[in-house]
Amino acid sequence: MDPQELLSLCRRRGFLWPAYDIYGGLAGFYDYGPLGSLLKNNIESHWRKLYVFEEGLHELVCPIIAPEPVFKASGHLDAFADMYAECRQCGESHRADHLADGLHENPAALSEEELGRILEENAVKCPACKGDLSPPRRFNLMFKTSVGAGSAKAGYMRPETAQGMFVNFPQIYRHGREKLPVGAVQIGRAFRNEISPRQGVLRLREFSQMEAEVFFHPERKTWPRFDKVKHEVLPLVPNDGSPAALSLAEAVSSKVIANEALAYFIWLTHRFAIDVGLDPERIRFRQHEKDEMAHYAAECWDLEAETAYGWVELVGIADRGCYDVQAHLKHSGADLTAFERFDEPREVVSEEVKPKYDAMGGQFKGKTKALAERLSALAPDVVRGKSEIVVEVDDERFAVPSTCFEVVTRTEKAAGEKFVPHVIEPSYGVDRILYSVLEHAYRKKDDYLTLTLRGIMAPIKAGVFPLMPKDSMDRIALEVYDVLVAEGISAHYDESGSIGRRYARMDEVGTPCCITVDHQTVEDGTVTIRDRDSKEQARIGVDEVVRWVRSVVKGDSPGPDGGFETAEKRGN
Repeated sequence: MDPQELLSLCRRRGFLWPAYDIYGGLAGFYDYGPLGSLLKNNIESHWRKLYVFEEGLHELVCPIIAPEPVFKASGHLDAFADMYAECRQCGESHRADHLADGLHENPAALSEEELGRILEENAVKCPACKGDLSPPRRFNLMFKTSVGAGSAKAGYMRPETAQGMFVNFPQIYRHGREKLPVGAVQIGRAFRNEISPRQGVLRLREFSQMEAEVFFHPERKTWPRFDKVKHEVLPLVPNDGSPAALSLAEAVSSKVIANEALAYFIWLTHRFAIDVGLDPERIRFRQHEKDEMAHYAAECWDLEAETAYGWVELVGIADRGCYDVQAHLKHSGADLTAFERFDEPREVVSEEVKPKYDAMGGQFKGKTKALAERLSALAPDVVRGKSEIVVEVDDERFAVPSTCFEVVTRTEKAAGEKFVPHVIEPSYGVDRILYSVLEHAYRKKDDYLTLTLRGIMAPIKAGVFPLMPKDSMDRIALEVYDVLVAEGISAHYDESGSIGRRYARMDEVGTPCCITVDHQTVEDGTVTIRDRDSKEQARIGVDEVVRWVRSVVKGDSPGPDGGFETAEKRGN
């Protein structure tokens, strides 16, 4: 299909609008219209149902702006960058690795020099005007801002929601009664200053994420419900390029998937994808290549959907190891460890960083105590073999030489052990999921458009029409509408145009069913209910409308004789 047809429908019917359009728009920013907002909310609500209510993870809401040290610790200040090339003729900037598509198997993994050489050898020109391009340069994708007036502190708009959950690990751990695994989730906005946004809502500068950070003991990456799903076979594409028709248990035992926890959240992602209406024949889980892996990831799988733009990443499910928690522990000096009690006390050999106060006192004077506390909190491996360690206290950075500290070994009776937890992260891109759901639901036959959205996703669950706005039909139709919305069912009342046109308007926005009040309704209190996909109609009592609509939305057969099509038949 032509994606412009779908985007045209989205603009016309209030799903998506280009932001600030009267001022010429701004690339990488979209508004959600009334129906788009409802669809987006339905996607987020279903994700929350799975992750918070069913899996028992804890939802947080963290600020979208964070101080600079957060992103220094996370690696984003140093590593969160793309390369761009600028046209010397028209001034347009382009993602340099995108310019090399088809010229190298993984252009994003190349250095500036290597990528520049490939572009030059292949005489790549500006896609807009065919002008010459500058050599590739790196560009940090975070939006920088300042916090406060005067000598303001540097801050950044978050490029992901994850860091707020990592820095809150101690509170999450205590809230979970100091037991692992424990997890946090967050649904919210993130910001990336993309070099050349394109493909509608697939690459935005402001976008929505649904992320979970699940904390584990490093040696026990299991999940309580894995046994219930271990026989499931999912569309896996391992990084050797060959499809793997393996059950999840087989994938874990053969190390195609690193551990049970990662496998479980891959399965949960598949369940979510089917629930929201993605076509099971047009999705897959692709394992990252080794040189494709993010700086924090030990292993990562992407849920990808086939669209008019090709295969598009919707979700990343990563084993982040202890990278993030360890990084914040090192940079902040805060205790971000977990503690596990032994069945009986045992002798434990441990190492720790011991400050040398005499050596520090003459050099750092009044800062000695604070610096010593920060040094003591560091892991021995962080300082071992270093000639100096940079420590931050009160926004000042101090280079502490190795003569001021040492790594000492202790043997003592311990009731338990401290350790830095590992993290499994499923990270969902809401906007991309929403677009893919719409594209997979898009049907066109002889210029008649239908969105075959699943009932739980449909922005409007039922259309309510009087056959004609007279003879009490409009009054009864409004009463039916009022009952539906009072029951929390989103409905739409429409009395304009022919009944066929009204059906068409509802089909076009994915409404699962429509209720028509006619002359017979006035006589016997029954209405006609029409199913969007089968076009079947049934005559039911007004007092049955709520039950029927709820059944249709769930994909069930509401009538005693089977009624409309079942969820399996109406599946995409």
